[in-house]
Amino acid sequence: MKFAYRFSNLLGAVYRQGNLNFSKDGNAVISPVGNRVSVFDLKNNTSETLPISTTKNITCVGVSPDGSLAIVVDEDGAALLVSLITRAVLHHFHFHKPVSSVRFSPDGRKFVVTKENVALMYHAPGKQREFNAFVLDKSYYGPYDETTCIDWTDDSKCFAVGSKDMSTWVFGAERWANLIYYSLGGHKDVIVGCFFEQDSLDLYTVSQDGALCVWESDTELDGLVLKTSVGEAKPPRQEADDEDEERVGGEEGEVIRGKAEAPKDKNKVKNVRYKQSSKHFFNKEGEFNNLTAAAYHRPTHILVTGFASGVFHLHELPEFNLIHSLSISDQRIASVAVNSSGDWIAFGCSRMGQLLVWEWQSESYVFKQQGHFNNMASLAYSPDGQYVATGGVDGKVKVWNTNSGLCFVTFTEHTSSVTNVTFTSSGFVILSASLDGTVRAFDLHRYRNFRTFTSPRPAQFSSLAVDVSGELVSAGAQDSFEIFLWSMQTGRLLEVLGGHEGPVSSLCFSPVQSILASASWDRTIRLWDMLDSWQVKETLPLISDGLCVTYRPDGQELAVATLNGEICFWNPQTAAQTGSIAGRHDLEAGRKETDKITAKQSAKGKSFTALCYSADGESILAGGHSKFVCIYNVAEQMLTKKFEISCNLSFDGMEEFLDRRKMTEFGSLALVDEGAGDGDGVDISLPGVRRGDMSSRHFKPEIRVSSLRFSPTGRSWAATTTEGLLVYSLDGSLVFDPYDLDLDVTPGSIRKQLRLQEWASAIVLAFRLNENALKQEVLETVPHEQIPVVCGSLPEIYVEKLLGFVATCLENSSHLQFYMTWAQNLLMLHGQKLKNRSASILPTLQSLQKSIQRHFDNLAKLCDFNMYNIRYAVALSKQKGVKRPAQEQEEREEEMSEEMSEASIEESEMML
Repeated sequence: MKFAYRFSNLLGAVYRQGNLNFSKDGNAVISPVGNRVSVFDLKNNTSETLPISTTKNITCVGVSPDGSLAIVVDEDGAALLVSLITRAVLHHFHFHKPVSSVRFSPDGRKFVVTKENVALMYHAPGKQREFNAFVLDKSYYGPYDETTCIDWTDDSKCFAVGSKDMSTWVFGAERWANLIYYSLGGHKDVIVGCFFEQDSLDLYTVSQDGALCVWESDTELDGLVLKTSVGEAKPPRQEADDEDEERVGGEEGEVIRGKAEAPKDKNKVKNVRYKQSSKHFFNKEGEFNNLTAAAYHRPTHILVTGFASGVFHLHELPEFNLIHSLSISDQRIASVAVNSSGDWIAFGCSRMGQLLVWEWQSESYVFKQQGHFNNMASLAYSPDGQYVATGGVDGKVKVWNTNSGLCFVTFTEHTSSVTNVTFTSSGFVILSASLDGTVRAFDLHRYRNFRTFTSPRPAQFSSLAVDVSGELVSAGAQDSFEIFLWSMQTGRLLEVLGGHEGPVSSLCFSPVQSILASASWDRTIRLWDMLDSWQVKETLPLISDGLCVTYRPDGQELAVATLNGEICFWNPQTAAQTGSIAGRHDLEAGRKETDKITAKQSAKGKSFTALCYSADGESILAGGHSKFVCIYNVAEQMLTKKFEISCNLSFDGMEEFLDRRKMTEFGSLALVDEGAGDGDGVDISLPGVRRGDMSSRHFKPEIRVSSLRFSPTGRSWAATTTEGLLVYSLDGSLVFDPYDLDLDVTPGSIRKQLRLQEWASAIVLAFRLNENALKQEVLETVPHEQIPVVCGSLPEIYVEKLLGFVATCLENSSHLQFYMTWAQNLLMLHGQKLKNRSASILPTLQSLQKSIQRHFDNLAKLCDFNMYNIRYAVALSKQKGVKRPAQEQEEREEEMSEEMSEASIEESEMML
């Protein structure tokens, strides 16, 4: 089995913090999710997470005007230059201080970064290779407090910077004689956004208290005069703004000495002047609502503002006409972006993890996604591997499509944490257990909760299992130490299994027999026979508390994770232990910032909490209270590969050693209430909180893996972590992996066999060379009518390889009938031999089933749509023939009524 698994997608989290951006064509949203960046394609309804990650959570993203580059900056000021075309990191840079915003100029030649009270202008990286991609051009000082936002004029001549000191500054990007800097006041709160009007120096500024100022300039953009005569020589790297006498030079920064008014006119050049033409207020009288985000679309003159209460407004400027107002959430809107055409508006709510794209003209959602509010607790793959169901601490059950990476249904019936989710063997029913004392069954056809299983006395269910037939549902309680069994058909409680002396931590049904294995904190594994009046068939003693139990796919082995960090393997038939793996050293737990003991000591209390066998049963996947996921070889009982699921230092428990510089005589600086002034809250989680903090404070979550599952196709595995649902898959591109290679196996010899119409030998040679493009070329050259003959003459060893290749081709090929014919003939002619090796080829068959099912779903929808359209057309044509006499009848009736009304008028006149 191959282990070249690579991070492929992040599900379950769509937005955390930072600013949203649209792609150049306006069809995709670029959203920062923790320390990664996700791209949501709104036209094709797919999501993709870029294979890049920063060391802390991302705070701002700047995208170049041509859409090819992005600058990603994290909380510490570490920046990555990323190519959005190749998805590769091109350059690393560190600004050494937190950065509030990044903006490229519209011509793509410069970009401005604001950090603290400085605006730094850099030369944008070009298409040629450079030793240093970030070259500092100018530094602009002026604001007294942190800078918050940036906006450029359309021709990249000037830019404006908003600040927390309630002022807005306009700076010249070049050495203009009549505009070096200009300071604008007029606000009573932090500036949230500043926007230039189209092809003009006129400016709009928006502040947090809901005030909008409209500023008019007395000069057009063409009226800016370039400074020709530069005074005495300046030292290199000195700021462009020090041309003005009111500035003080110096490497540490230049400060305007208390003069917020415009610079004096010099050399007969009249300086640019601004005047406030009007001021508008968003808040009605008696209502106060903080304005938190703003965006402006210049061609349509539309201003979008988001508020702390989850309301957003659309106004037309400069008249300030309200077009539209809507509440999209009950939480603060953290970021707003408008696409290039101005039709779609993206909103990000960081506390809820929501990302919405709203089409304001039709007043409808283009895209609406939300992750779990807190940590995910468990996940389950559907039998065909197309869907993943997740249960969260917020009580929601969400179902994700693995192809698109998006959630398509959310069930909110549970009133407390969901502890476990699983699919039945049919794949159309999801079962979930919760701490609210219910097990619920959800139907994926009609999207409803059709069964609710409860216990006679209220119990908190911590584990769940369903048998192969889908008829028996079992759940283990953590407070009453009992296991409850229900019938799926009737919903009735069949039996309560007692015997455990501690909370039941995990349940698993055997894939081949009606036997239920239960692990408990009482240091035993019990095997219950479902056919023989639910009696205990076997009790397996453990040396420590059992945390997780799972069967091998063939049912011949049982793996148990225990509290002492070991994984034990048992033979369920003989009740004998066959082996064990000591995995505590592989977990490598980190030290939390509030820990009084070292990581080495705290690792003694760490253990695996999630286990899952691979589809072939040769290896086992294990994860727990650490940032590592381990794959072990079961037969050799050794570590095969270790995956680090996150390198995000914004999580707790990531580093083995704490930074000594943060340790003082009074304790760790991590315990100091840092952001109380800004209203961001404390950095400490509540004592004893393991599953996420439900309070509204800001805290550092601990990195951990709560659940793991291999995909039934064997091509990928998924883990629910603090970061979200991470999917790792085999990256099969550009891998040369020949099989039984010889000197005469070349592309030339393969094509020669094709010309000679030796189809079977050409296929064998192509599979020996094992190049995907060549294999596809050979298969598609074989005539349709020759497929049964070729399938019959293939050597047995290549049948399985060809079946696997057909399954992957079928997933994205348009030659549907052709590849279906291959699959059908291979299964018909070699079915008996394949059945004997069914355990080893199960992933291949499931991959084939997944591809066929996907095509079936798509075609079924299309055929239904066409069928209804044809029926409608036929019904319409029949009605057209019927309609004429009905119309004539109506006309006659109208004539009659007219005649009668005329007669009645005449009669009334006669009477008068």
